[in-house]
Amino acid sequence: MARLSKQARREQLLDVAAELVRGKGADALTLVTLAETAGVSRPIVYDHFGTRAGLLLALYRELDERHRAALTDALRTAEPTIDALADVMSTAYFACAIDMPEFTSLSAALKGDPELEAMQHELLAGYITLMADALAPHSSLPKDVLHLRCRGVLGAAEAIATELIHDRTTAAEATAALAAIIRD
Repeated sequence: MARLSKQARREQLLDVAAELVRGKGADALTLVTLAETAGVSRPIVYDHFGTRAGLLLALYRELDERHRAALTDALRTAEPTIDALADVMSTAYFACAIDMPEFTSLSAALKGDPELEAMQHELLAGYITLMADALAPHSSLPKDVLHLRCRGVLGAAEAIATELIHDRTTAAEATAALAAIIRD
């Protein structure tokens, strides 16, 4: 069996970590459980992530990058109207929420640690900038106010995603609700 490169091993470990969070929640994700589930030694996992906080942040970063890439792709093809942009943003957000349900659990886990929450806040800034830049031509709000509103929209999106993941709403209802919030 060929040895994986360091980058390939990291990707494999993050995939296993995502599956653990998806199946058992973020509280179940530790460096030890990751090593056992991935079938690697503990030192390998510690070498990649250092601490549980490092693991949580690395996984969140990867999912955040996928989320931003999906929004970027969706915005590229969107008509430049507020209705189309709201629909595209909402659809892209919930497509990711369905595809990556562990993102919501992971986001909640980061909020339990002030340092991790601050890093999460910084990562969200990139997503917020994408949203605000797309919406700016349709808004008379100052840039800082528009960014703050977009941060609020993401808070609402996360709450709606929790409802969706727990089957308390449908994707269509979630998408329509978030699109309405974006339009307003």
